Amino acid sequence: MDTPDSRISHMGRWLALAAAACALLYLLSPILAPFLAAAVLAYIFNPLVARMAARVPRTLAVCIALVLIAGVILVLLLVLMPLVTRQVKTIVTQFPLFIDWIKLNVGPLVQQHFGVELDTALLKEWLAGHAGEVQGFAVKLLPTLKSGGLALLGLIGNLVLTPLVLFYFMRDWDAMIAHVSKLIPRLWHGTVSGILREIDAVLGEFLRGQLLVMLLMAIFYTVALWAVGLDYALSVGLLAGCLTFVPYLGVITGVLLATLTGVLQFGDLTHLTWIWVVFVVGNVLEGSVFVPWLVGDRIGLHPVAVIFALLAFGQLFGFTGILLALPASAALLVWLRHVRGEYLASRMYQGGADSPPL
Repeated sequence: MDTPDSRISHMGRWLALAAAACALLYLLSPILAPFLAAAVLAYIFNPLVARMAARVPRTLAVCIALVLIAGVILVLLLVLMPLVTRQVKTIVTQFPLFIDWIKLNVGPLVQQHFGVELDTALLKEWLAGHAGEVQGFAVKLLPTLKSGGLALLGLIGNLVLTPLVLFYFMRDWDAMIAHVSKLIPRLWHGTVSGILREIDAVLGEFLRGQLLVMLLMAIFYTVALWAVGLDYALSVGLLAGCLTFVPYLGVITGVLLATLTGVLQFGDLTHLTWIWVVFVVGNVLEGSVFVPWLVGDRIGLHPVAVIFALLAFGQLFGFTGILLALPASAALLVWLRHVRGEYLASRMYQGGADSPPL
């Protein structure tokens, strides 16, 4: 028979086990990135593999899925990285022209309404003397790779290891899930299985829906900016669309890059206004049409919570933490909903006779 002391002892052991797992995750975070990336990709593409496995052997279905994934990633890298690099170089080298435009177009408005005269000569002189340094720094930011031979070897190792791990994850996904299910204590199997099914529904809807949202937003921004006549519409549209998984980051990045490019290309407020209209319409479409339609509100994470989770997990575990942030937050949110439900149904909340006094 379970006594309060034995239940507390069991809970203490589980809490100690959870703390040890978190500590191990923290210590192993430098090598976990390819495994987590492979696990996330396997989870996302498992339904596709399962559908193909109904017609062909599962190993062949996994190989087809790997070719599709590699093709999409390769196309994005080959198209996006050179375009963005070239665009950043163009913006940096022509930044003095942008400062002149601000002085001629924005300066009179600031002086008229606020009585302040914009003096851009000093900034322009500094940029003229350090253009090479600024350009080199901006271009180095794009790959976000640490310098050094060890970092290069680590990158090559991850590029080789991730597809290999992904192959085995997708091939053996159902078997791994069955093994995990067998390890759940029988007394808790029903409850834990229900929670895991709810987490699976939340994560599946969120991750697959968010990928579709990113694709649709990238297409919209690219086509709309091309219709406006903006140079580098493809790079700005793809980058803004790919960054929509972080709330407002895609819009902010796209507006900044498109505005700088538009100033250098057109030099008038009319074209800039049309560029801004594109991003206003895109933001409305994303928040009012695409996200409710494809993702829904099941994940229940507030945009501030999403940003905090990405920053917190990234600070603790680096790139591994960024991969882990949203899935872990969504799973934690589902568990907290169940804890809240049990609390609201408890005699402590409802004022039972044995509720402890404050």
